[in-house]
Amino acid sequence: MPDIKVIIPAYNEANSITHVIKDIPDIVNEIIVVSNNSTDDTEINAKKAGATVLTETNKGYGYACLKGMDYISNLVNQPDIIVFLDGDYSDYPEELIKITAPIIEDNIDFVVGARVKALREKGSMTIPQLFGNWLATTLMALFFRAKFTDLGPFRAIKYEKLLDLKMEDKTYGWTVEMQLKALKQNLSYVEVPVNYRNRIGVSKVSGTIKGAIFAGAKILGWIFKYSLKK
Repeated sequence: MPDIKVIIPAYNEANSITHVIKDIPDIVNEIIVVSNNSTDDTEINAKKAGATVLTETNKGYGYACLKGMDYISNLVNQPDIIVFLDGDYSDYPEELIKITAPIIEDNIDFVVGARVKALREKGSMTIPQLFGNWLATTLMALFFRAKFTDLGPFRAIKYEKLLDLKMEDKTYGWTVEMQLKALKQNLSYVEVPVNYRNRIGVSKVSGTIKGAIFAGAKILGWIFKYSLKK
């Protein structure tokens, strides 16, 4: 089996992080929870559940992901696959096997878990999220002939390919940056339909008007930036 590591950005997810960690399949060699300035018991609960816990004081989804990548880069043995997973328990961690299967079995470079309507719990995605996904994926199809239907955070990628992407976004644009750079570098990719449920707690992005606006602006900014580079 390949060496698989999971990076979980988490900001005040004390009530959900234990559930997430315990549902991750045993094929994973290390679970890395990056506490993004959490003020609750996220770090304590993650450690008790068996995760490696890092702290990133700069607030931002991308900052947390980059912290996890920096930790991995300093390990003696580098992984084969990196999986990114949110800490709010909206995804089904046990579906990590589905997410990584195309890489392990078919040598695909990059896999996105698509939160398709038929598998989504009612109310699990807000109207701004649905509209933002539709707009982003429509623009990617228009500019780059992409076949993405979602910007889902549950995703897996070959570690060497992830390094080649030279990820840089520090906040809301992390997921779309990864997809755009995968397109530009001609990585092989697929989407895998995944189940999605209402998260535990309140979303720090889509749950606020400010967060939704900033996320939308960041996503559109990345898309237009890359469309101008064509």
